[in-house]
Amino acid sequence: MYLRRALKLLSSGLLTPVGKTPPPTCAALRRGLVLSARRRTPELSSFVARTNTCGELRSSHLGQEVTLCGWIQYRRQNIFLVLRDFHGLVQVIIPQDESAASVRKILCEAPVESVVQVSGTVISRPPGQENPKMPTGEIEVKVKTAELLNSCKKLPFEIKDFVKKTENLRLQYRYLDLRSFQMQQNLRLRSQMVMKMREYLCNLHGFVDIETPTLFKKTPGGAKEFVVPSREPGKFYSLPQSPQQFKQLLMVGGLDRYFQVARCYRDEGSRPDRQPEFTQIDIEMSFVDQTGIQRLIEGLLQYAWPKDKDPVAVPFPSMTFAEALSTYGTDKPDTRFGMKIIDISDVFRNTKIGILQDVLNKPQGTIKAICIPEGTKYLKRKDIETIRKFAAEQFNQEVLPVFLKTNSNWNSPVAKSIMEEQTLELIRLLEPQEEDVILLTAGEHTKTCSLLGKLRLECADLLEARGMVLRDPALFSFLWVVDFPLFLPKEESPGELESAHHPFTAPHPSDIHLLYSAPEKVRSQHYDLVLNGSEIGGGSIRIHSAELQHYVLAAILKEDVKMLSHLLQALDCGAPPHGGIALGLDRLMCLVTGAASIRDVIAFPKSFRGHDLMSNAPDHIPAEELEIYHIQVSRPTDSAAKKDSVTHSPQPEC
Repeated sequence: MYLRRALKLLSSGLLTPVGKTPPPTCAALRRGLVLSARRRTPELSSFVARTNTCGELRSSHLGQEVTLCGWIQYRRQNIFLVLRDFHGLVQVIIPQDESAASVRKILCEAPVESVVQVSGTVISRPPGQENPKMPTGEIEVKVKTAELLNSCKKLPFEIKDFVKKTENLRLQYRYLDLRSFQMQQNLRLRSQMVMKMREYLCNLHGFVDIETPTLFKKTPGGAKEFVVPSREPGKFYSLPQSPQQFKQLLMVGGLDRYFQVARCYRDEGSRPDRQPEFTQIDIEMSFVDQTGIQRLIEGLLQYAWPKDKDPVAVPFPSMTFAEALSTYGTDKPDTRFGMKIIDISDVFRNTKIGILQDVLNKPQGTIKAICIPEGTKYLKRKDIETIRKFAAEQFNQEVLPVFLKTNSNWNSPVAKSIMEEQTLELIRLLEPQEEDVILLTAGEHTKTCSLLGKLRLECADLLEARGMVLRDPALFSFLWVVDFPLFLPKEESPGELESAHHPFTAPHPSDIHLLYSAPEKVRSQHYDLVLNGSEIGGGSIRIHSAELQHYVLAAILKEDVKMLSHLLQALDCGAPPHGGIALGLDRLMCLVTGAASIRDVIAFPKSFRGHDLMSNAPDHIPAEELEIYHIQVSRPTDSAAKKDSVTHSPQPEC
């Protein structure tokens, strides 16, 4: 009976099958096309008082009556006024006739950076007065009415990009700094790229955007965490360094494909490329291998890449950790220029130079060199002395300058002792030109590579500061670095091991047997994405076996497995193979925009010391407010507090 009734309703059109929609009417199609067009071209003046933005008016708007809102950029002779909003600039003509005296009074007396609303007619600029440097330079607005929305007091600096401000001043008055063209451009480009990433992941590849908690618990390994007191005596939350455990648990829960624009926190010193709170594009997938993650990220960046820059070429080249260290002295090499590290140990196997012979007789002893192009032209004697002093103080090694094709020696005793056949072999390996300088050093392999890696970058900075074009700022050189070691010796206790990435990273399939005999030799399924010498992403295939994860934590890392009992229990409940990656959004945007610091691509960043100079955070909390958290604070003495306030007052920090 029910089935017959349902079939009858279906045939009459009164019932729609589940999962299907009725065919659209013509009106619905037209409405859909209109909405689609609007989605493609954002309506920037919807829901507000203006009819247009300041930056959109062109000759095609001639004769139109418009209403504009914005800030007074500057005024000239009380005749012209330039109005600014987020979209650009437009010139406004201040009426001079007596009938418009009230309008003239408002526009002539309002201080620069005051907010006004004007209405008037779009007209052509007189012939010869067009401004080709302004997108709106062919037109101007003849004002009829004006309203002062908010007057502006005298500002600590002008809102002009060419006016130099200290970074501390910019951070202290961040709400003013955000009005600058560069900050507007950086933050809007960031928003656009994030939106494209969301489209790529959700709409094209079926990812689910899931928010994970920011109040968590202390976890082993990694950087220091910020702690948050709770009302239970002696118990604290921790702010997560990343959503690592949560995204693995989402895979156990069968979500299959997760991503999040995630806020992360690390209680460590700030640098130009670090902040105590930062943002990641966090991704995790089930049933995936390393190649799958890499292809996903390459497609993601290709899809989200700004249209005004050269397109991203895929696939990205790949390099092992060992190769990166040997060739560039770092696991995040800048491959935009040469100056590679060359092993010249074989050249000196039979050398009579004592210090070189002693090094080669030691385990892991090696002799390496880099060639500085046109070094005799761009480097000075004091630069070489600074380099040698740095090597001695930071690495306890000697760096020797060698000039194979010039008569200079710059106090290089080794150059005098190099035999003719050794010179010819060095020329073959290093291929120096007439004015090149070779920096040679000898020591343990890893330390020697790290030293030359740092000197490679220092010398590149020196050469470019003196006029050489070495690194193309318009070039974006992506690189995958793979096959990292799974464990590293602890600095404070070399006999113990710690995770090179994090304790949930899976070992390389070929090295699993070494976990139980020589864990220090195990490679990991960890991969980093490097761009122009900066790490912008890192991830790994995870351990999905509870037994293997327990062994790594307890037997190798000597961690308290009780802290991760929830994760171990989850892995024991049918966890799928899974892996993921996190892209550092702040660092990526810093490179894309060419900003000097990630603070220039974050709306409200912290200072170099981790302070919010605008609101003066962190700040003291009264003792009575701490009582509910069972916390007592040892307050500094008055003299110490005064000294602290002086120390932390706004001053240059970069």
